Amino acid sequence: MRRHRFYAQPDQISNERVQLDREQSHHLARVLRLGIGDEVEVFDGEDHVYRCTVLQIDGGKTKLSIDARLSKSAEAPVRITLAQALVKGEKFDWIVQKATELGVSSIVPLATEHADLRLGADQAARRVERWQRISLEALKQCGRSRLVSFTLPLSPQDYVSSRSPEDGPMLVFTERGGLPLPELLHGQREPERFAVVIGPEGGWGESERSLLQAHNGRFVTLGPRILRTETAAVAALSLLQHLLGDLSVPETPIS
Repeated sequence: MRRHRFYAQPDQISNERVQLDREQSHHLARVLRLGIGDEVEVFDGEDHVYRCTVLQIDGGKTKLSIDARLSKSAEAPVRITLAQALVKGEKFDWIVQKATELGVSSIVPLATEHADLRLGADQAARRVERWQRISLEALKQCGRSRLVSFTLPLSPQDYVSSRSPEDGPMLVFTERGGLPLPELLHGQREPERFAVVIGPEGGWGESERSLLQAHNGRFVTLGPRILRTETAAVAALSLLQHLLGDLSVPETPIS
């Protein structure tokens, strides 16, 4: 039986004790109805996991004792950045949730030419906070222990300008042209990082295609059908993780 999982920042963990914040404490005591003596699992967002016992529940604070450090990880061996075109409604929320479950390490929202969503500075900051919360819940559910990082929305120009050679190949998924991913990766040395770049419903603009190509973007096809952007994101990440072997790695036993 899996233990309930909670997140604590590293500075909330010291001297073999963990103090959960108000939100995590509320979930433990009020939502899950856990009590003194119950065993739980805590991760710190930096790939450290602990087996703990509830010691004290006092209002909005919960104290736990650390019983063991667990030698398990559900993190992907390759770090993947998802650069995803903005999309209206709850679709981007869904993409964040599924991308987190599929093991991405960072998410960059892209304000593309044909994106059907435009955000002001305040709106963008609030959306990023929302996406961080959604990602955290997905981390807790799927067993991961490293936080997903987010940037504020960037234009494609700002995104490619921010990249460095250490960020690995940039795989640009497109509705026209491009190579199948297995063919593109065949025989190449496996890098430690990848970027998966997904365009908007309206497709990439010509200037955006030229920009991505000029910055060594490798155009990839997902077949003859035109996919919605959220479908393309999940399909691309799943295919890449399958080819890298991440989806066939057995679960590490709990210590």
